[in-house]
Amino acid sequence: MHSPISPAVKALFLFLSEHREALQNAALVLGGGMALRRVQHLLDHLSSTHELTRRARLDLVALHELFTLEYVGDPARLETVLFAEIDPTDPKVEAICWLTDRLENHMRAIDDASDQPVFELAA
Repeated sequence: MHSPISPAVKALFLFLSEHREALQNAALVLGGGMALRRVQHLLDHLSSTHELTRRARLDLVALHELFTLEYVGDPARLETVLFAEIDPTDPKVEAICWLTDRLENHMRAIDDASDQPVFELAA
């Protein structure tokens, strides 16, 4: 028997569902094909299971790290190359920033509503 999904998790799932295409586009721009496939798998998994599994939590943290440019600056990482190709005046930059802020807000809301941190985002 599954425990009921918290309102914070429901809100995250709704956000992910409503912004599915934009999240995939952002993942492709910032992380290439592997990042796109990972976010597609995450979105497909969540839409079919409606559970915040360990794998889903790890994928959400990875998506957050991608969107917050965690690995940009490491010359060995694809993210650095892809980031260098982005025109800062491109409207997609503002869209990615908006998605990043909303994703983080939803993840923090889940952490705040939980007895123990679910995502353990840095302050």
